Amino acid sequence: MYDTLIIGAGMSGLAAGIRLAHFGKRVCVLERHTTVGGLNSFYRLGGRNYDVGLHALTNYVPRGTKRGPLALIFRQLRLGWDDWQLAPQLGSTIVFPGVRLDFTNDFDQFRSEILRYFPDQKEGLDRLVAGLAGYDELGQPDTRRSARQAVAECIREPLLVEMIFCPIQFYGSARQHDLDFGQFSVLFRSIFLEGLARPLAGIRRILRTLARKFKASGGELRLRAAVRQIAVDRGRAAGVVLEDGTELPARTVLSSAGFRETMLLCDPATGPLPPIGDISFVESICTLDALPRTLGLDRAVLFFNDSPRFSYARPDDLVDVRSGVVCVPNNFDYDEPMPDGWVRLTALANYDRWVRLDPEDYGRAKLDSYERMAASATRFVPDFRPSVAAVDTFTPTTIRRYTGHLGGAVYGCPEKCYDGSTHVKNLYLCGTDQGYVGIIGVILSGISIANRYLLKDEG
Repeated sequence: MYDTLIIGAGMSGLAAGIRLAHFGKRVCVLERHTTVGGLNSFYRLGGRNYDVGLHALTNYVPRGTKRGPLALIFRQLRLGWDDWQLAPQLGSTIVFPGVRLDFTNDFDQFRSEILRYFPDQKEGLDRLVAGLAGYDELGQPDTRRSARQAVAECIREPLLVEMIFCPIQFYGSARQHDLDFGQFSVLFRSIFLEGLARPLAGIRRILRTLARKFKASGGELRLRAAVRQIAVDRGRAAGVVLEDGTELPARTVLSSAGFRETMLLCDPATGPLPPIGDISFVESICTLDALPRTLGLDRAVLFFNDSPRFSYARPDDLVDVRSGVVCVPNNFDYDEPMPDGWVRLTALANYDRWVRLDPEDYGRAKLDSYERMAASATRFVPDFRPSVAAVDTFTPTTIRRYTGHLGGAVYGCPEKCYDGSTHVKNLYLCGTDQGYVGIIGVILSGISIANRYLLKDEG
């Protein structure tokens, strides 16, 4: 009998497992794939190492900082600052027609940039920042209100509103056009008030650190262990049944599979099903035969939109190239340079269109989407295409395969379960659908749910 079974060896599941194992709980993390991480993972192709999922880690604070989500994670998981070897960004940009807002991990610099273009918005910007909600306020009635409505009450310039929403939604919004003010607050703080960073070794360093810590603490990790159903006995989670028929009893079950996806696993299935998310992406990862700075690419992340109004919604086409994200992993302040040059292109995509393609059309669509995204991006950054040595592209169907999220919804369900509880006793949620966002957010989600429900007798 396990104390807790955790479904999914992503960031939140591993973090919860570390926390539970540290207190002597018998805990097992179940992962259906051959490695940990879900979409935030890594692989090797054509002799090159590829990261998936990680553009940049948000919530960065300098070494020695005692407050904030990153410092809390290191304390709760007993990790040191050197374990992840985070390097801060060298600078990023939001660019719309006629306006280019540069930002670093120093919010005062970003504030100055905003006021250079929009000097009459000073009072409203300061009022917005002062009124941001915190992690501990998520899910309260005031934080569930429309973020667009809340921001418009402070900032009267429509273009500035759109420019602020562009990176925030690309980096964490599960809802079309809008998001809860609480999630907006967390994302604004994590991107602009704290900042962006990245390990030189990418996502593999974070994942390997978490997996090693979990196993060293006494946790059990089972790969190729897909869960077929969650056993429910008289309204209580009693364990899981794996795809191969193995039954694993447990006192509690913690799922990072997603809100709707978890409810569909319950046997017998009861309770309302939350909606499927609409937001999915296509992303192309480009290897260059030159270092990006020699090509004029000096931004860590660039968010672009080609009109004054930003449309964050599922497109009618396979991919929407009117807006996007250009990430250059080389442009962080590492102690040593990356040996290869990289560019990552991200754009909104339509899962239903992608899933209907036959294999031959799918391959052509991937190539066409990369070419369209690159052509769109190079309106805003120097043309790197002649230096591209290799490209790998993932689509909404890739997201569905590696996260299990229905509809390829990269940020999960638009209706979040902020307290992590479900209508099934002793079945809890962690990860994206619990409501925290970003890599730091989902790690914090695993920790907070473990502390709140599964370690409540530990004090």
